[in-house]
Amino acid sequence: MNVRIEEGWKRALSSEFDQPYFQQLTDFVRAQYAAHVCYPPARMIFNAFDSCPFDRVKVVILGQDPYHEAGQAHGLSFSVPDGVRFPPSLLNIFTEIHDETGAEIPVSGNLTRWAQQGVLLLNSLLSVQEHSPLSHQGHGWEQFTDAAVRAVSESREHVVFLLWGSYAQRKGSVVDRSRHLVLQSAHPSPLSAYRGFMGNGHFVAANNYLEAHGLTPIVW
Repeated sequence: MNVRIEEGWKRALSSEFDQPYFQQLTDFVRAQYAAHVCYPPARMIFNAFDSCPFDRVKVVILGQDPYHEAGQAHGLSFSVPDGVRFPPSLLNIFTEIHDETGAEIPVSGNLTRWAQQGVLLLNSLLSVQEHSPLSHQGHGWEQFTDAAVRAVSESREHVVFLLWGSYAQRKGSVVDRSRHLVLQSAHPSPLSAYRGFMGNGHFVAANNYLEAHGLTPIVW
């Protein structure tokens, strides 16, 4: 199957595209977008990959599924387009960055600027029906994004994986910790942020690790 995705990712994930599950997933997603309002816009389903080429990945942040209300999802985990009010988890992320680094909380929640520096903002599910969180689970996205995590773990060196919450930690269990840095904490959701996310020091720790391995740190 010819999938429109960044060329490095196309090579890394080529074995997935011709598997039966991926054809079934494609059929499901097309039918959902034809019958319902779904997010992100279809052209942005692979935005996480297109915005962060495979050969430039330095940090991986795993989310669960896209925002399910109008105007929020644009294919990057935790991110919202310019002008959209920060969801609570994103605000907690920015607050933690401010507390760690002193950086001002930005005016925009659009994290494309992170992706362009090598941060893969990957949700486990890459699409969702409006008002229906997790509505596209169990149809193959999990298998596909698991393959993406494995590809980074197996083919790259010295990548930082930020695993917030039990879901991300399970998904990141395949990461080779002898080759990469894995940082785990509670999720930035208001339900759990003050049980281990706030004060986790992940953003400074990630940059320290990158610099120690000769890589440019992320401007958070």
